[in-house]
Amino acid sequence: MPVQNPFKPTAGARPPLLVGRENLRQDFAESLENGPGAPGLLSIFTGPRGIGKTVMLGEVEDEAIEHGWIVISETATAGLVARIADAVRTASEEMGDGPVGRRVTGVTIGPIRVDTQLPPPREVHWRRRVTDLLTTLGEFGTGLLISVDEIHAVDRSELSELAAVVQHLIRESLPVGLAMAGLPKAVDDLLAEGVSTFLRRAERYNLHATSIPEVKEAFRETFQDSGVVVDDEHLDMLAAATGGYPFLIQLVGYHVWSQARRAGGTVTATALTAGLEKAKRRMGATVLQSAYGALSAVDQSYLLAMAEDDGPSSTAKVASRLGVDLVYGAQYRIRLIAAGAIEPTGHGYVDFAVPTFREFLRGTPAYGLRVHSPGRP
Repeated sequence: MPVQNPFKPTAGARPPLLVGRENLRQDFAESLENGPGAPGLLSIFTGPRGIGKTVMLGEVEDEAIEHGWIVISETATAGLVARIADAVRTASEEMGDGPVGRRVTGVTIGPIRVDTQLPPPREVHWRRRVTDLLTTLGEFGTGLLISVDEIHAVDRSELSELAAVVQHLIRESLPVGLAMAGLPKAVDDLLAEGVSTFLRRAERYNLHATSIPEVKEAFRETFQDSGVVVDDEHLDMLAAATGGYPFLIQLVGYHVWSQARRAGGTVTATALTAGLEKAKRRMGATVLQSAYGALSAVDQSYLLAMAEDDGPSSTAKVASRLGVDLVYGAQYRIRLIAAGAIEPTGHGYVDFAVPTFREFLRGTPAYGLRVHSPGRP
């Protein structure tokens, strides 16, 4: 039977090896064991695109299931509360149909499509139903985890309602958890709007790049376990090429592993070069092109001006290159941070939040026109 590629470079796909996030899952496991009121049962994961927020939600969902909890996994789109309410109803019916005194062994209830808005009478009904469900689960030593991805895109009224219900359940010492994920600045703005002061007390995990030594050891283990030979020098090059960025870890690993298998099961210099080039192209065609294309022309111009630097960019210099003052330039910066495209690195400095973004931009026609334009600022 042929050996499958151990890397999974698909957005949101669950990688077989969790690099640099084991402690977060362990923290959540402890919260499950400590029960109602444990801090980790109310968590928000933030970070730029591709940093592994969705994967981290999947990890805490798996941990909850392993502890016998029911999991409702959702994305913050229209009708969020209605779908959660229907999932609670389904779970309640599933519990009611089972034998008395059984212990829940873990049920994952995926999104249930409901297009209509939840009417007021049903709002009361779903809160009562989830209270009854949690009371029953608590008797069996289990609970309910609700996970919501991309909360920066949620309707404010729906998030307020969900938070109000969860706050009530926590106040009643019922076994409930709420784990959410979203872009950092957008989540900051969401919480600052006063949607729910209760959510400001959530454990906040700002996901960062994994350390290069950790990536190197993860590569060593994964290549070795899958029968591919790689020396220490090439491991260093592999790890450095990822920038510690979780999606790139999977992407680089996938393509280099594939090239190595074609080369007889060894990461040769040729296999490494070919694999890294394929990973770079794929990163540009998926994550980077999508992120860049979603921006306005003026915000794109800010990124192009940043790409002239080999490292963190001075916001004053970027504004000067664009021919705008600092106040006007700050508006670009704020929007781009909210979009997860850039991040502050110190007072007056910003850098790209995603590895290889600078190289991607330097390869665009727009960048070539900019740097070779005789009349540019």
